Amino acid sequence: MINEKMKKNYVTRALLLFNTFKNRKLTNEDITLAETKAGHLEGKTNEFKLLIAMIKDTFAGRYKMNKWNMSVIVGTILYVVSPLDAIPDVIPVLGWLDDASIVGFAISKLADEIDRYRKFKRMGTQHLMGE
Repeated sequence: MINEKMKKNYVTRALLLFNTFKNRKLTNEDITLAETKAGHLEGKTNEFKLLIAMIKDTFAGRYKMNKWNMSVIVGTILYVVSPLDAIPDVIPVLGWLDDASIVGFAISKLADEIDRYRKFKRMGTQHLMGE
């Protein structure tokens, strides 16, 4: 019973922090830091790297997405790189679990956009290969 209440409070706090971060500007330094932290997100590393690639292509003008989806990705990246987490990253393993949870949340919200992005990348690769 107590464990469920703690889990609910933790998720609520993480989502509140996430909503704060999604309105902040993302810098190149944030993206670089995110790429280095990706390895700590056991089970979510590839998904997080995909989100980073999506935002990089969007910022570079190669890919277009709506502002809501962009804010979800920005919020996710900033949450992962920020020292202000529901569980601070200085606590090994546990500190990265909340980051992985937020990445999982973002992935679930962006399923259609991720499919669209993957098709975009496949088409670009085919075009480059002359197919």
